[in-house]
Amino acid sequence: MKRVTTALLTAHLFVLSAVSLHADNNWANWRGPNYDGSLEDASPPTQWSATQNIQWKVPVPGKGSGSPIVWGDQIFLLSAIDTGQQSEAATPRAQPTSDAGRRGGLSQSPPTTVYEFVLVSFNLSDGQERWRTVLTRAVPHEGGHGTNTFASSSAVTDGQHIYASFGSRGIYCVDMQGKLVWSKDLGKMQTRNEFGEGSSPALVKDALIVPWDHEGQSALVALDAATGQERWKTDRDERTTWATPLAIDYGNKTQIVTNGSIVRSYDLATGKLLWSCGGQVSNPIPCPVRIDDAVICMTGYRGNAIYALPLDAQGDITDSNKILWHNSDAAPYVSSPTLYKGQLYLTKERTGAMTSIDAKTGDVLIPPTRLSEIRDVYASPVAAGDKIYFTSRDGVTTVIRHGTKLEELAVNELGEPVDASPAIVGDRLIIRSAAHLYCIGN
Repeated sequence: MKRVTTALLTAHLFVLSAVSLHADNNWANWRGPNYDGSLEDASPPTQWSATQNIQWKVPVPGKGSGSPIVWGDQIFLLSAIDTGQQSEAATPRAQPTSDAGRRGGLSQSPPTTVYEFVLVSFNLSDGQERWRTVLTRAVPHEGGHGTNTFASSSAVTDGQHIYASFGSRGIYCVDMQGKLVWSKDLGKMQTRNEFGEGSSPALVKDALIVPWDHEGQSALVALDAATGQERWKTDRDERTTWATPLAIDYGNKTQIVTNGSIVRSYDLATGKLLWSCGGQVSNPIPCPVRIDDAVICMTGYRGNAIYALPLDAQGDITDSNKILWHNSDAAPYVSSPTLYKGQLYLTKERTGAMTSIDAKTGDVLIPPTRLSEIRDVYASPVAAGDKIYFTSRDGVTTVIRHGTKLEELAVNELGEPVDASPAIVGDRLIIRSAAHLYCIGN
């Protein structure tokens, strides 16, 4: 009886922690508590520089472009550290030579050295490193795109555990003190043009949803959050994607919406496909966002596509009158949109051309307009306090006022590259650059 009681208590704690995932404005997952980069009850600074309004700045070990997540006084980051240790098991291969590889920024040859894949905790109060857990040591089997890293995924936490995906290097659950609870090996991905991996898992109630789209057999996998055991695995007819799934409670089901060449929605309980819609373009990366009873998905490589789709859809609704609206003028390639007070804010492809769209109607409120000093963009915009923050790859953040007319409020420079999306915590912004972690606050 004692063993049964303990097991039930453990399961109950996992459920409770999942329910309280977004208590007290914690930025607990990729894209924050609303899953769209917005946080209404927050007031981060409008202006800063490399020396102004920097509460603290600390070095980050290794490399990674996954975004910081925050719970309480802890900030969590994933990183990959090249140890320099040669591995005899590694077999050097020629760099990919496909046209897409040459045009896209060059995929790199696979490394021959061992990397440490780590989860690091920092204090929110002062930036000091609290603990560091090496989750695995491995030689990556692919080199990745020249602008990608081996730690491009973001972690997710429920305040009791942190869940981290290093894709081909494993899925991990760690407690808040950095102790490993469980790990899961799903095999190795073979990504398109060896561009590398980058999708983040989604924590939904007591399940961890792991996207597994690659050039082999793609799938969506649900793991038990308490044990790491597989609950279901649904095969997908999909090539490599880098988008994170979105969980949506609608009616008597929880839907898991995935972006791809085809947008698909699955039943959380069973993994069964509920509905789908084609129309997206190549290399799906942006994550879905929800507005009322609809979900919006978009892609922006070799074309632009934005589709607003009803959550009560059934079956394949491609080219049907069930589609609420669609737009082919501008959509992001790498970054995801932010949704703030009914308006979508996004950049066109990888450029600094910003546009805003009414999320309910699809009406363009601000046509594509170039932002000051914003050029190449990987980071996704965030929104709070009637302000929208756009950060470029060279570390410039342009802040605009929320509204139907473009009004720039500030242009801020950190002086080093930024690919990770910021996190908002109260009156602070947490930004991960190529080498440092910044806490920006008045």
